[in-house]
Amino acid sequence: METKVDKYNPSIDLLRILAIVSVLLIHTSTKVLDLVKYDFIGHPFSFFIDQVTRFAVPVFFLISAFLLELNYPQNFKYSSYIKQRFSRLFLPYLFWSVIYFFIVYPGENNFPLNLLLGNSSYQLYFIPSLFIFYLFFPFLHNSQKFLTNKFSILVLGLLQLGLLVNDYYFKPLVLPQPIGVFILNFDIFILGIIASHHQNDILNFVKKYKYLFLSFTIILAFAITFDAGWQYQHTKNYLFFYSNWRPLAFIYTLSTSSLLFYYFSKLKINNDLIKKLSSYSFFVYFIHIIFIEIVCQNFPKFFSIHTPILFLFAATPSYLLAYIVSKIPYLSRLTG
Repeated sequence: METKVDKYNPSIDLLRILAIVSVLLIHTSTKVLDLVKYDFIGHPFSFFIDQVTRFAVPVFFLISAFLLELNYPQNFKYSSYIKQRFSRLFLPYLFWSVIYFFIVYPGENNFPLNLLLGNSSYQLYFIPSLFIFYLFFPFLHNSQKFLTNKFSILVLGLLQLGLLVNDYYFKPLVLPQPIGVFILNFDIFILGIIASHHQNDILNFVKKYKYLFLSFTIILAFAITFDAGWQYQHTKNYLFFYSNWRPLAFIYTLSTSSLLFYYFSKLKINNDLIKKLSSYSFFVYFIHIIFIEIVCQNFPKFFSIHTPILFLFAATPSYLLAYIVSKIPYLSRLTG
């Protein structure tokens, strides 16, 4: 018997919560690796955590597409849609860009350019890329014939893999980061749209092959860790393990998100609690870097060997402030 799926699916909110926690783990483990001069051998736990959480950012693009597709009718007014999406996103992005550019990382020039490219802080690149996806979504939303054509989707997936192989192993895309990130995640976004129409199919398919999914996902987790380590050791280019856009990570993201979507659908947790924690994700995404910097600038030797502790010192105040801000009327419109 197939599982009925409501328009609100708590599994998506649970996936968002795990994704933002994974983003925090990426940034805390990366900071630790930076402090220890990329000594992967001496800090294998930090390196492994840094790699197995690399599904997080692609999953955010997938979730965004999934929810957009569910929440907009077939023929909506483009101008109203753009105004709504950008008004909810731009003000918090501008607010935090100012904070990071002028207070956290002062000394840079050309704030408008940094704002355009998402360079005021290293986590902010995601937002300009998301803006681009928002611009394209209505056209994809109204292309149901294309989205239901299995051959077209297969070709697009192979093209995406080819671009990722070339970008990661051979010649990186020479494009402004938001555009490059958009191109390297285009298929993930489209698959998010498609997934919103096939939730039951995904649940039933993963249920049928769940042990294969689990085994495959674990193998991929170790594979992307080994691959990143090998690439860095032979090139000494830290971008190989910083990158979220790799062929193995693309497949790992699809496998991990499908598996988690299935297991989360089996959990019985208070939906109000899930919604509340999920609603904090945007604010936590913006602010957590500040706490990482405060801790590491004042206690670098202690935290250079304690990724879990650094994570707690970044996550705890971030979520606490998110809770406080949520209680102040209208403030979240500014802060996210």
